[in-house]
Amino acid sequence: MTTRTAIARYEGFGKEGKGQLTSPSGVLEATPYSFNTRFGDEKGTNPEELIAAAHAGCFTMALSFALAQAGFNGGSLETKAAVKLEQDGAGGFKITRSDLTLAASVPGISEEQFEALARGAEQNCPVSKLMNAEINLDYTLA
Repeated sequence: MTTRTAIARYEGFGKEGKGQLTSPSGVLEATPYSFNTRFGDEKGTNPEELIAAAHAGCFTMALSFALAQAGFNGGSLETKAAVKLEQDGAGGFKITRSDLTLAASVPGISEEQFEALARGAEQNCPVSKLMNAEINLDYTLA
């Protein structure tokens, strides 16, 4: 079992509040987040961006391992994840979907085998399993 942690600190409340995110790895080091980084254009991050990064990274790594297990080596994978945040009926917000767009180069693989491995990674990477949202995968195989 692996456990990873992060710390969120927020000072002030509502739209005027400001926060910082820190992770033990140092990737996030007092990284700013706030209402304006989430819904505006202020420099910093937001939960949806971090979820998109996590989903893109997790899916891509899962597919990479599936390809290696199937005997492929070399090539490249690049995935963009777009996480959609919408208002829900209760007056709050909900992440409703994550769209994965993959560009792949896998020498020697058939379209059918690649699609089966990609769909398996889409459904079975840990972040996909965590999400309570629609997940869509679109890909191009060079």
